[in-house]
Parts: sequence; structure tokens; C-alpha cells
Amino acid sequence: MFKVASIQRFVKLGILPGAIILSAFTFVDSSPTKQTADDNFVYRKMSNSAFTFNEKLSYRVHYGVINAATIDLSVGAAFVEKSERKCYNIQADGRTLKSFDWAYKVRDRFETYIDNEAMAPITYNKNVQEDKYTDNDLVVFKHPKKKLYGVKGILDMPVYTHDIISALYYVRNLDFSKAKIGDKYPIDVYLDNKIYNLGFKYAGKETISTDIGKVKCLKFVPTLVVDRVFKDQDDMTVWVSDDENKIPIRVKAKIMVGSVKVDITSYSGLKNEFKALIKK
Repeated sequence: MFKVASIQRFVKLGILPGAIILSAFTFVDSSPTKQTADDNFVYRKMSNSAFTFNEKLSYRVHYGVINAATIDLSVGAAFVEKSERKCYNIQADGRTLKSFDWAYKVRDRFETYIDNEAMAPITYNKNVQEDKYTDNDLVVFKHPKKKLYGVKGILDMPVYTHDIISALYYVRNLDFSKAKIGDKYPIDVYLDNKIYNLGFKYAGKETISTDIGKVKCLKFVPTLVVDRVFKDQDDMTVWVSDDENKIPIRVKAKIMVGSVKVDITSYSGLKNEFKALIKK
């Protein structure tokens, strides 16, 4: 049986409920170089082939054998204008189950507005309530200036820096059709008034069984920092559907106090046919 102290430590380390799926990339370097504004800046144009309005993805979080929490990812019903740019509004809600609240109650919401052409965030908001701890953050990304303006401070940033939610939806639009095992992909991500240079590598293909059926997947392994959370740099694996949707299907990680597994439980409003799902 898991001890309450171990469960609370697990949550406080930031793994439950949202971080393990919303930031399934890990910190490599937190010291980005000085950035210079570009007076001739033009936003990139990136095709969104992976998601659309009203998409909803739901997940169950396991801590060992315990069902501990749920995560819901949802895309708004229409574009929202932010800083004179048309944006997708995307929300991620994580909460512990009522049966788990006695150990550590979590009610987290992350929200991002992603430019519909550049697939880059314009604003990001975080509201975290974890037991008696609360934390709020609001930032505006000024990509032409390579600056990030937030309630916690102003930062220089590499152009097209992401928040942890927009990073997920950006990655879903990358082309892995010619990826080879071991290929690495960098991405810059803002979190808690810091900008991190992150990375993950392609680990091949695998068909896995889930609550929604068998799904053909692409596998990725973030490069982890061995510290008080992780024992080995390859202790996390992420599976996404091997089709145009590139839906996150599963995340598994070994941690110092046990193991974590995040599994998809339902989906709706997909942009494309779910070809990776093997029909019975």
C-alpha cells in the first residue's frame, strides 16, 4: 500500500496531474542567449493538419496501481483575437479524483491562445490550486521583439518560444514521416518565469492497447535530467497516434517514488479520420 507521504511527495514534485502529459519534454538548459528584436519580422506560416475546433481529449492518470487524477484537453469553438492575431483557444484541466482528494487535492487549469498561422502562442495563463498551494501566471509572447511580458517579469526569449500547452499542439503538427530512430527535436518552452531549451528523440513505432482500443503509435523519449524525480535520463516514454491527428495516447515514467502512467480514455471532434485506431 502506498504511504500518504509518498503520494503527497509525488504530487508536489509536479508530476500529478498535468505536468507529465502537458510538458512531456524535460529541462536541458535554462539559460537562453540574449535575443535581438527583428524590425522586419514576419510571422511564419505553418499548416495545421492535426487539430481543429471543439476537439476534446480525456486522460486518466495512474500512480502505480491507483487511479489518481484526470486530464482534459479541449480546443475552443472558434478563433479568438489576441494582439490582432487570430488564435485557437486551448485549455488543459487537471484534477485529482474525489477518492484521491483526501491525500492531495489538485485543481489545475492551463490556457493558451495559439496563432492560427504561426502555431505559436500569443498569450498563456496558468491557475494552479494544489492543496493549500496556489499559483497564477499570465504572459504575453511578443515574437517580433523576442520578448515575453508576464506578471512575474519580462524575459528575453528565442523567437517562437512556447508554453507547455502550445508546445504539445505545435509538436502535433511536425512531420515525422521521414524520422529515423534516434533523431532529436529541440523546442524552447516557457514555464514559471524561465525559458528552457528542451528536447526529445524519436524511438520508432509501436501498437499499444488502450481503453479506446488498439492504436498504432509513434514513440518519443524526452531527455531527462537525473535528479530527485528521475533515476535515468530515458525514464519517460510518450506515445502519439501514427496518423495526421498525432493524438497523445500514453505517457509512462519511472520516478523515485514509483511510476506514473497517463492513458487516453476518450476523444471527440478530431480534425481527421482516426486511422491509427485499429477497428475491431
